[in-house]
Amino acid sequence: MVVKGVVKKGQYFDSVTLMLVAKGLTEVEGVEDAAIVMGTDENKSILESSGMLLDEFKQAKDSDLIIVVKAKDESLAEKMLEKAEKDLQESRTKFEEAGDYLPKSLEGALEIMPDANLVLISVAGKYAGDEAMKALEKGLHVMLFSDNVPLEKEIELKKYARDKGLLVMGPDCGTAIINGAPLAFANVVNRGDIGIVAASGTGLQEVSCVITNEGAGISQAIGTGGRDVKKDVGGIMFLEGMKALNEDENTKVIALVSKPPHEDVLKKIANLIKEEIKKPVVGIFIGGDPEVVKNAGAIPANTLEEAGLIAASLSKGKSMDEFKKLLEEREEEIKKLAEEEASKKKEGQKYVRGLYTGGTLCDEAQLLFKDMIGYAYGNAPLKEEFKLKDSWKSFKNTVVDLGEDEFTVGRPHPMIDYTLRNKRILEEAKDPEVAVILLDVVLGYGSNMKPGEELAPVIKKAKEMAKKEGRDLSIICSITGTKKDPQNKDKVEKELKEAGAIVMPSNAAASKLSAYIVKKLGGDK
Repeated sequence: MVVKGVVKKGQYFDSVTLMLVAKGLTEVEGVEDAAIVMGTDENKSILESSGMLLDEFKQAKDSDLIIVVKAKDESLAEKMLEKAEKDLQESRTKFEEAGDYLPKSLEGALEIMPDANLVLISVAGKYAGDEAMKALEKGLHVMLFSDNVPLEKEIELKKYARDKGLLVMGPDCGTAIINGAPLAFANVVNRGDIGIVAASGTGLQEVSCVITNEGAGISQAIGTGGRDVKKDVGGIMFLEGMKALNEDENTKVIALVSKPPHEDVLKKIANLIKEEIKKPVVGIFIGGDPEVVKNAGAIPANTLEEAGLIAASLSKGKSMDEFKKLLEEREEEIKKLAEEEASKKKEGQKYVRGLYTGGTLCDEAQLLFKDMIGYAYGNAPLKEEFKLKDSWKSFKNTVVDLGEDEFTVGRPHPMIDYTLRNKRILEEAKDPEVAVILLDVVLGYGSNMKPGEELAPVIKKAKEMAKKEGRDLSIICSITGTKKDPQNKDKVEKELKEAGAIVMPSNAAASKLSAYIVKKLGGDK
């Protein structure tokens, strides 16, 4: 393979354009990889880890554009560089010809919408903090989609916002639902009386979808960004979000969703529940100690699905015994199904390969696996000793988060672009030791608009490849979504089932089925 690239001084295109043009390059036969990114230190570091950092890139500045291609030969690489520049120029021409007015500053945007009270910011992290402060000084709430915002800036922004009675959601906040409006990656959910505070994007999506699919609804869903609940930030906005929902007359039940907060932050959350919150609280802190939440008077949940079911029961005034009975009955059904699937496997098939697009869903699967079949290997494992030597190659039971930086440089997020995961599914299907491939499918605004059409043929092909070698391959999916989503959950489920996938009602259920199959086959621990 040949790696060739070019630095374009002082050129800027929005991130979506860069990702779409790069995706177009990777679809050309003979091209193994391609990236089009701004020359930030973070991007150069990721290019280096991907083996695509050329010497001429090392002096590139944040305002410079880097185009790089890994192709089978020099001639093809040169052609792809020319194609990238041509496609980028054409995208700019289309905008200019369309005549759309695209404001280039916060001030320009406010001239168009003077009544706006919230601004969503998605620019390079180095500049995002200053833009957020400008918005706060104008009295606007902020959703910071950008990542790589310096920690000190995040703390400064959140303290300022708290003192002014404003919210700062993020940085690296990919999901929120405010006054019924889904922001960034979010699903079309019912309006209702359950408020969510979440330091976890796909965790928020999974819980809000479970609630909607149970017939209850969401008042507000406030994202905080994952770093908010760490020691340094101290949960500033998580706590402010709880207070806001406590004061909100349209919120009857509060659901808290996060990976484990720092122990000091968890104590603050518990104290707030005990001393100030006057509404029922459900808490899912994946991997955290449920006793701390329970002792504060909240109801702890073991999975994201359970958190949604508890909140829906409280909202509808139903006994929680109903959903507990449902989960118990389903557990028995899962065990039976696992036995059936395991009985079809050839000797030697014993491992699961989880290929995730959602980070929190990936964590939830690993935690369930830990107690059932032991720690899984991965690029973001629960214990460092289980980190894969090469994230592109699975080992024994493996769960991979494809949304991590190492997989997303210059590419759309895997919730948008299935190309990388589809390739990986076919690679895993070739492995004679693989019994199960576990997938999440996340619907909603911002995600892939044709998940069934793109995934079903790959599932079908993977199963056929295994069958030709005398193996049966279980492909198990969960769908985070609702039938109101633009992709329509029911339609996607039908397409995946027709392709031969087993579609489970939640990520927790899909993970448990996978683990029971592996346990039966002796692939555990």
